[in-house]
Amino acid sequence: MRILITACLLFANLSFANEKNDSVVAIVNGKKIKQSTLYKYHQDNLKFVRGQKKVTLESSLDDLINRIIGIDRARSNKLHKDPVVVNKMNDILYHAQISKDLEGELKKIKVSDKEVKQYYKNHPEYRTAHILFRLPAIPTEEDVKKSYEKAVKVHSEVVKKPDTFVDYALRYSQSSTAVDGGDLGYLPHTRLSPEFYENIKGKKKDTIVGPFRTQYGFHIVKILGEKTAEQINTDMYKKIIYDIKRDKIVGNYFDNLKKKAKIKVFKKNLK
Repeated sequence: MRILITACLLFANLSFANEKNDSVVAIVNGKKIKQSTLYKYHQDNLKFVRGQKKVTLESSLDDLINRIIGIDRARSNKLHKDPVVVNKMNDILYHAQISKDLEGELKKIKVSDKEVKQYYKNHPEYRTAHILFRLPAIPTEEDVKKSYEKAVKVHSEVVKKPDTFVDYALRYSQSSTAVDGGDLGYLPHTRLSPEFYENIKGKKKDTIVGPFRTQYGFHIVKILGEKTAEQINTDMYKKIIYDIKRDKIVGNYFDNLKKKAKIKVFKKNLK
């Protein structure tokens, strides 16, 4: 390995060099690092510095050198042909292309307080506790039958003694929340499966619902509370609404691309 660091590091002025005066600051394994590349990399580093870490021009150059050495080593080991690496690279390209094509539209997305208020009115946030009777990822009919029958039995008992819900959760629930009496805390609807949320939506405090099935198994749920509009995390709901608007734009983007692509789906092989 041959590393040549020139006196260019002595310059404190970080204004970008023009092409005519874009001097080489280092050569690593035959690859040149120019002033403009270093200055751009250094300025990007300054944007993301955290805590007590001090970023200097020298440390930024050292980072660049490390990157080149690391990339050279990866290529010599043919990592760029590894299926896992290729998949990650393709994932980066996928997201980069979306960002490039939709950057302008995504920047126009705005979410008002009025939108948040209306959205929350239709999607209130509940605090719940649940007892989960878990199903395997691919359950048999017998798995479903046994789990459901057990859930029905426990439900018939717990509705007679709703104040003992915690005890039943500790005893029967197969969820990690069992140790907390099944308490899930307050969660926005986006953190719950659609089936779960539809079964609790509109229910009053202390109501016990279920058993109903989700991808995880059968649930018995107790409503522990509901947030008022004044209690919610407004920024979180603005992010939820932003994501919905963004997903719509991205969905339309791919709908248009699909019209130009040659696609054939073999549905019989999806089973």
